[in-house]
Amino acid sequence: MQVAHLLEHGELEILGRLAGSSNATLLCTVSDSSGSTLRCVYKPVRGERPLWDFPEGTLASREVAAYELSEQLQWGLIPVTVWREFGPHGPGSCQLWIDEGEFDALVDVVLPSQKPDGWRLVMTGESEYGAQVCLVHADRAELQQMSVLDALLNNADRKAGHLLQDSAGRLWGIDHGLTFNEEPKLRTVLWGWAGEPVPAPLLHDLRTLNDRWDEVEAMLDRHLHSFELEALAERLRELLLSQVFPHPRSQWPSIPWPLY
Repeated sequence: MQVAHLLEHGELEILGRLAGSSNATLLCTVSDSSGSTLRCVYKPVRGERPLWDFPEGTLASREVAAYELSEQLQWGLIPVTVWREFGPHGPGSCQLWIDEGEFDALVDVVLPSQKPDGWRLVMTGESEYGAQVCLVHADRAELQQMSVLDALLNNADRKAGHLLQDSAGRLWGIDHGLTFNEEPKLRTVLWGWAGEPVPAPLLHDLRTLNDRWDEVEAMLDRHLHSFELEALAERLRELLLSQVFPHPRSQWPSIPWPLY
């Protein structure tokens, strides 16, 4: 069974809407005549809420572009995501569903005395009761990789709830509709490495991507505007030049809300 082909061409049956999503996010099954069946998340363009800072009707396309960029890097951080021309509510993105395993959270809000050993501090703040609390995340190589990918994507919405671990403990990132904006909009809970060197293997992958840029650009051109591709290329060059994880910018909120 070829997962991408089934997601793109199989018969979609809607099971229900995922609560808490600001746009239409539909849990479905997708099947074909051979009996192959998968669960997936279908996001029709028709169900997108208009935003002031993203072109209308483009969020589903950005979901697909984020997956394809992750695949071009050979990082495999995003579940298989395809563009469906036909669906119960029209065109949109379709992403393989990930069943979460029972693992400790990768991101947490804790009292300073409860910060796990080795975890990265993102920020300190106050609880609703006035107690000091810390936003922290695990110090893991795959989270570093996700942080670099988010910097490339210009991800404006990397919430803790968008980081999943499957039954084998593998990390997946979901919900990439708010990406590839031409203006700097990086908002993430993964700021723990800001200003530190990007690991050499990740830099190697970024250089390889840059060397193949014409091919990558042609592939992403189906989903993004030309000025967004130019901004992506500039972010890639900046990462290769600085070789460090980016710092938050003061001109734009750097932490998504709600965190989860």
